[in-house]
Amino acid sequence: MTTTDDTDHTDDDTDEGAAAAVIYVYGIVPADVHPEEAATGIHDAPIEIVTHGEIAALVSEIDPGQRLGAPADLQAHARILDGTSHVAPVLPLRFGAVVSDRDAVINELLADHEDEFTSALHELEGCAQYVVKGRYVEETILREIVDESPRATALLEGIRDKPEELTRDARMALGEIIGHALEAKRDTDTRTTVDALSPLTATVTAGDPTHDEDAVQIAVLFEVDRQDELEQAVGELSERWDNRVTMRLLGPMAPYDFIVART
Repeated sequence: MTTTDDTDHTDDDTDEGAAAAVIYVYGIVPADVHPEEAATGIHDAPIEIVTHGEIAALVSEIDPGQRLGAPADLQAHARILDGTSHVAPVLPLRFGAVVSDRDAVINELLADHEDEFTSALHELEGCAQYVVKGRYVEETILREIVDESPRATALLEGIRDKPEELTRDARMALGEIIGHALEAKRDTDTRTTVDALSPLTATVTAGDPTHDEDAVQIAVLFEVDRQDELEQAVGELSERWDNRVTMRLLGPMAPYDFIVART
C-alpha cells in the first residue's frame, strides 16, 4: 500500500459487468491511502479504494457465486491488511465482510460510522500490532518440571523401562502433573514478558495458547518507527531463556487483537 495527497477521488466507477459482482471489504483506512497498482486480494481481484470524507475502505470485487473460506482467501485478507499496516493505520474488518456495491460501502458502512472510524484511525496513527510468541523447548521444560516435583520424579522412575499397559495409571498421573505445571509456568512467563515490555508500552493483551508447548503469546500495539526497541526487549528475553523458550516477534500487522471495525 502507498499513501498519496489526493483525497478527493472516490473510485466508484463500475463497468457493465460489475452488476454481477459484489464488493468484499477488507478494512478501513485514511482517505489518502491508495492501493499499489499490482495489489490483489481474494480470488486475485485488484484492490480498490472507496472514499467518504477523510476515511476510506479497501475493497475488491468478488463473484457472489464463489464461496469464501479457503486458506488462500484468509491469507489474502490478512496480506492486504498487514501490508497496509506498514504504512498507515488500518481498522480490520472480520473475514467475510461483503456488501452489494460501492454505494453500499459508502452508505451502509463509511457514512454510518464515520465519526467512530475517524477517531479510531487517529488513535492508531503510527502504530501497528506485534505478536510476541514463545515456545517451550520440550526437553528442557520437561526436565525442569520433573526436577521441581518429587512426585513427578517418582512417577517417571516408576514407569521407566516398563510396558505401557502396566503403567497406564502412572503415565496419566504424570501427564496431569506436567499439564498443571505447564499452565503455571505459562502464567508466570507471560507475566515476566509483560513486565519486560511494560517500560515500552502498556497496550498489551495476552492470548490463549495454540499449542501445548506455548509459553507466551502476547499482542502489543506499538509504534512502527520504534520497532527496534521492541526487538531488543524480546531479544533480551530470548537470551535470558536460552534453550528454555524460543522467542519470536511477528509484525507489524493489522491490530486484530485491539480493534475490529463493525460491519
